[in-house]
Amino acid sequence: MNTLTDRFKHNRLLPFALVFGVLVAGILIGTIISGTADAARESEEPVTDATPLEVPPPDPVENQFSDLARRVRPSVVSIRVTEVSQSEANQQEEFFRRFFRMPNTPDQTPPRRQQGQGSGVIVDPKGYIITNEHVVRGAERIRVSFVDDEELYDAKLIGVDVETDLAVIHVDGKQNLQAAPIGNSDATSIGDWAIAIGSPFGFEETVTVGIISAKAREMEARARSRPFQKFLQTDAAINPGNSGGPLLNIRGEVIGINTAIISRTGGYDGIGFAIASNIAVETYNQVIRFGRVSRGSIGVEFQSEDSKPLLQTYGAESGVFVRGVVKDGPAEDAGMRAEDIILSVNGIKIDSGEKLIEVVAATSVGKTVPVEVLRDKKELTLDVEIVDRQKLYPEDGEVRLGESNDGDESVHFGITVQEIPPGIRTEMKLDISGGLLVTKVTANSFADDMGVQARDVIVAVSRMEIGSIEELRDIQKGLRPGQAVSFKVLRRDFEKWTILYLAGVVPE
Repeated sequence: MNTLTDRFKHNRLLPFALVFGVLVAGILIGTIISGTADAARESEEPVTDATPLEVPPPDPVENQFSDLARRVRPSVVSIRVTEVSQSEANQQEEFFRRFFRMPNTPDQTPPRRQQGQGSGVIVDPKGYIITNEHVVRGAERIRVSFVDDEELYDAKLIGVDVETDLAVIHVDGKQNLQAAPIGNSDATSIGDWAIAIGSPFGFEETVTVGIISAKAREMEARARSRPFQKFLQTDAAINPGNSGGPLLNIRGEVIGINTAIISRTGGYDGIGFAIASNIAVETYNQVIRFGRVSRGSIGVEFQSEDSKPLLQTYGAESGVFVRGVVKDGPAEDAGMRAEDIILSVNGIKIDSGEKLIEVVAATSVGKTVPVEVLRDKKELTLDVEIVDRQKLYPEDGEVRLGESNDGDESVHFGITVQEIPPGIRTEMKLDISGGLLVTKVTANSFADDMGVQARDVIVAVSRMEIGSIEELRDIQKGLRPGQAVSFKVLRRDFEKWTILYLAGVVPE
């Protein structure tokens, strides 16, 4: 009996003993294997004879480009613009498309704020900055950020020049500003180094390097060529957002203001353009002094490319062939005719259209100068008065009647207008001689409250007919708070013009 009991206990304990033995053996084997593996890794030979790499101490590599960027970066700013827009259809380009016999599609989209960004360069430690006109065009608010400063500073628009696509803004409240040195763009040569700094696509303080690819370029690929826009062409990368930033020479001097690109993709394709610094300086000096740029003109149209055979046909070896004269302009008043050849202005020989523009634009407005012409192979001298170019060619610029330059005595209409040139008047099928074209209406302004819209033609204000911007300004100056005002406007409805009478009371 005891023997059977002992065998039973022995048989029951046997499985536990086996399990315990297996566990102990596993632990011992694992320990041996682990120790062997560790020992193998420690004594393992490298798989190659390569030497391990080491990061050297941070010793900056000095070169001209890095030194230049370090010196000039504090003078470059990022510009952020907020504007109120009814819709893209209210843009001026859409307006002209509409009047070239395209259907009328009134836009009922409510006003919305749009954000834009560009660059600028500090040229005066007092806070004066040069940028592009198209960067600040239509801006409700302009704000500027500086290097190593996250704060946004409000900027005031001092003046613009549409002809050169340049603008001047001013920032208060920022101390110890560093102005960029100005260079002479005439001293640049094709092949010189060129450095662009700006905020392409919002990436601030971006530096790109290239060369000057060409000089005195006119961008015929743009919607319209302007005679005062002479560009330096560069292959330094310029992208949207670079506009208004500086193009520098190897000395860190501003030789241009980055303005435009020609691209099939909308981005950098290797061709960028900067307004020459000499043009920018001339524009800047007039804007800070007068608030606008005044250029002289005599009111002639000429062949941009005079062929020598054409001049020889009329008996001249050099000069500028007059294709036409502006009606009632100074050239016509002095007796100049189409097919005359201009030989000199105020004693300065004229051998190209570019030279003619340069000499006339540099002459004081109001001055009468002798102009030598060749007519029927005979030389004549005509006394021609130099007049303000904008008065002769109002379509080249717009006049904003939102904030008057005459202080608080004038009513702020809140509209941008321009006089209507004969060619556009014909296309618009306007059978009136006067009227002003409304190209923009400021949201929540007096004009907006009355119902004035972009693309309206203002015919009369308070029963007084309007034929020029100056006449509208005179009426504007005479209005006072609390006074009733009426606008007689023409509004296009497909192929028909409708007369509307809009009225309001000048706000207190």
